[in-house]
Amino acid sequence: MSTTPIQQSSAAEAIDADAVTDVTPISLSASNLDSTAPEYLRDLKSDLAADGYHPTVLTVEVCFGEDCPFATQTVADDLREFVRAASFLGAARLELTVTEVADEDTVETALRALDERAHREGVHFSVSGPISA
Repeated sequence: MSTTPIQQSSAAEAIDADAVTDVTPISLSASNLDSTAPEYLRDLKSDLAADGYHPTVLTVEVCFGEDCPFATQTVADDLREFVRAASFLGAARLELTVTEVADEDTVETALRALDERAHREGVHFSVSGPISA
């Protein structure tokens, strides 16, 4: 048997076990957001907090239906706004559901870039559907 103390992850160490909050975690659908503008997100975050809610997940449904790199890039640009919105709102996860993919190689590249962006923003990025990052 090892006598080496068990190391906790840095995330576990950051949690104040004595702190108790009365906040309800919620999932937000991107389709319910009126905007990804900082002013709107700031007001939404404040309103949610005032009501005792905290967004923990932002869900997005997306279609990469056109077989065109420019169309894929346009969709990826829109998704980058949702990565930023998730980070701004304090959501820990962005869950992307892909409904259709016309060009898998181009979409996979775009999703890898989005995953990297989400990681830099401190947001866990997951993909479900006919393709994954």
